[in-house]
Amino acid sequence: MSNTTYALLNNSTDNIDMAIPVKEPLSPQSSSVTNTTNVDTLRKSYKQIAIAVALYWFVSITMVFLNKYLLSSKDVKLDAPLFITWYQCIVTVGICAIIGNLNKRVAAFSGFPSFKIDLKIARDVLPLSLMFVAMIIFNNLTLKHLTVSFYMVGRSLTTVANVVFTYIMLGDRTSYRALICCGLIIVGFFLGMDQENTLGTLSLFGALCGVASSIFVALNAIYTIRCLPCVDKNIWRLCLYNNFNACILFLPLMLVFGEIPVVFNYSKLFNIPFWTAMTAAGFLGFSMGYVTGYQIKVTSPLTHNVSGTAKSYVQTLMAVVIYSETKTVLWWISNVFVLGGSGLFAQVRATEMKQNHNSNKSTIDNTNGNSVKT
Repeated sequence: MSNTTYALLNNSTDNIDMAIPVKEPLSPQSSSVTNTTNVDTLRKSYKQIAIAVALYWFVSITMVFLNKYLLSSKDVKLDAPLFITWYQCIVTVGICAIIGNLNKRVAAFSGFPSFKIDLKIARDVLPLSLMFVAMIIFNNLTLKHLTVSFYMVGRSLTTVANVVFTYIMLGDRTSYRALICCGLIIVGFFLGMDQENTLGTLSLFGALCGVASSIFVALNAIYTIRCLPCVDKNIWRLCLYNNFNACILFLPLMLVFGEIPVVFNYSKLFNIPFWTAMTAAGFLGFSMGYVTGYQIKVTSPLTHNVSGTAKSYVQTLMAVVIYSETKTVLWWISNVFVLGGSGLFAQVRATEMKQNHNSNKSTIDNTNGNSVKT
């Protein structure tokens, strides 16, 4: 759960201090009409929530399996993870360009910023882009070297890294209850590592990439908060500049790691199904930003995190079934520790933020009241 999500919790619809207006009793006819309207509104709301959750689950799960296919499938056989990630960034910039040029002609895209690259802004966003590039590199390396079923546990230390870096860089202290939740996640991670090793499916390099990915996900969240003012707090502009910088940063990395000759000698370089899958993965990567924001908008940040946790569990179950894997009881327990710790951490932080919000509001009300009396 990122700091951006923590901030959004203050605007959550889960507030409990709403004023209840007092109205005159309605006539039976008016009451019937009102009840019908309320039922219709409620149905519409449930429908929106169902669509938002379904979209988020579909895009997220499909993207994981498609990236796994591209990174380590026997059909693809392209040992160039940096190139695959670079192309996805190219697709994202291309989509931003298309939508940005249509925003004044298509009503659905009116809220999207016009496509324009300001090199000064690109330079200001560069620190975030470095974290972003490292994050997606290690994320894809984790997916390449670990099984999809273990992918969630392999990257589960993001919450722990988030707590550490928010304290070191932002001075934000974490409560003992939240730290206990982090402890559950750590236990689940190491138990899962032990069980993967017992099953003979553990890649130590993949596990280390998972830890590195967790670290850079946390740093990416912190630098996102710092760099948002550079783009007038517009998350889509930040997405554009982030991916634009990434397209440039990946080029020397591909050169250093010798991926350019590998790509040029690839037997399926002009294979249409290959490029279709590559482009689809890029489109899904771009779509994640939209479906995540949409789910938060129609539910709440806390519900979004609960949905994400449930999605991870379903994704794990699907991977075990699809790849016909056999897991031990302790392996499943490690997943329960990770998912339980993550879910409880989100709940604890949400509760604490509500308490802080209500406490600050009471302090302001008391201060205003004393000022009036004076």
